[in-house]
Amino acid sequence: MHEAQPLAPADTLPGGAAPNEPVPAHAAQGSEAAALLAREEPVNMAWLALNQLLIRVGWIFKTESIIIPAFLDLIVAGHGMQDVLRGCLPVLNRLGQSVPPLLLAQRLKSLPHKKWVLTGSTAIMAGCFLILSAICFFTDGLGGPWMPGLFLALYGVFFAANGMNQLTLNTLQGKLIRPHRRGRLLALSTALGAPLSILGAWWWLGGWLSEPERGFAFIFGTSGVLFALAALCGPALREPADDYAEERTSAKEQFVAAWEILRSDANFRRLAVVAAAFSIVLMLFPHYQNLGVSQLGLSLGSMVWWVIVQNAGTGLFSLIAGPVADRSGNRLALRLTILFAGATPLLAVIMGHAGELGRDLFWLVFLPVGLTPVAIRVLANYALEICEPRDHAHYVSTLNFCLALPVLLLSPLVGLLIREAGFDFVFLSGGAVILLAGLLTFRMAEPRRSAPIVIAPIDESLE
Repeated sequence: MHEAQPLAPADTLPGGAAPNEPVPAHAAQGSEAAALLAREEPVNMAWLALNQLLIRVGWIFKTESIIIPAFLDLIVAGHGMQDVLRGCLPVLNRLGQSVPPLLLAQRLKSLPHKKWVLTGSTAIMAGCFLILSAICFFTDGLGGPWMPGLFLALYGVFFAANGMNQLTLNTLQGKLIRPHRRGRLLALSTALGAPLSILGAWWWLGGWLSEPERGFAFIFGTSGVLFALAALCGPALREPADDYAEERTSAKEQFVAAWEILRSDANFRRLAVVAAAFSIVLMLFPHYQNLGVSQLGLSLGSMVWWVIVQNAGTGLFSLIAGPVADRSGNRLALRLTILFAGATPLLAVIMGHAGELGRDLFWLVFLPVGLTPVAIRVLANYALEICEPRDHAHYVSTLNFCLALPVLLLSPLVGLLIREAGFDFVFLSGGAVILLAGLLTFRMAEPRRSAPIVIAPIDESLE
């Protein structure tokens, strides 16, 4: 790891920063370049926020906890093994968001302009759902024996692209946005995206789910179009060129580098343990809608409300977590989001035994589910603060791998356990693990109190 440089004197802070205000990690030693970057920060924040807003709106039409499991149940009906295949969804999700970014982090670091990776990865995400939409539209019936395999393959490619997308987004955020404004970016993109997502779900989703075989073509097509629009935001970023020259390394050496981060950085190890414990949230995701449908007899039409509530929760909690992170640090924001997310499995168990009341109020389960993407973003923001800018991609990709590893090993077993032991045992055990993850945040350091601000040199050229 590279040695951090101390905070500059107050009267020489780059970019005109006030005394004791966090300095941009990308602040140049030349005052002219630093001033230019400071002027470009609002523009970059606007384009990054728009990119995330469009992805947020597109995501509501493919919600991992509701829409995707329901589609999988539809195409595997009569094939058996629904629980196991549903348990494979988090595996493909986390596999794509962990291993490809880990293997490509060094390549991303050495690229002068990261925005082209953001553009390309978002375009691939769009392509996957546009292909799936076309298949649904032009195929009579979705129960063919080939459909589950094709869907899971496209799903895997999508999340490999999404993994690179998120790694690049976090790297660009660390490069272009000051630490005390990253919570503002989270709140801006999510708080604006959530109402638009809810409006889209309210206007279209219910009608499309009433005729699922043809409706999924429109659902996935909408996601694909919005992701394609999000890809257009990347080229508009005003990104300075990086000059990190490193030798290419093998895949094995990338894993060794990740292990070195874990071995040498005690605070990151604590963060990794928190992320690994929190990952149970992702394993339980596909099973909440199944509890509502199979145990309470709720219909596909109910899912519209669930999607709306989940996205409302994401918007609401981002408005809280973003300012908390900016004012009091990402550690406190992370602690709050994880502890409140732990209410989800307990609430699901209660509703599952509440009879008619549970049927009427089952939508409440999806309110704390909305905390999950907020918590994952705060995890990444914390990782960005505890390392130098040149190590952002390595730290974030290693964090994603730590978040993914338990999912890769255990998620299919969760589906089997639900089949053998029932929802109650699995959900209550999962809730206990999430609570443990929240308690473990008390062992983490607050980087704004204990770590120096890092200043990295930068090329003065802007595209």
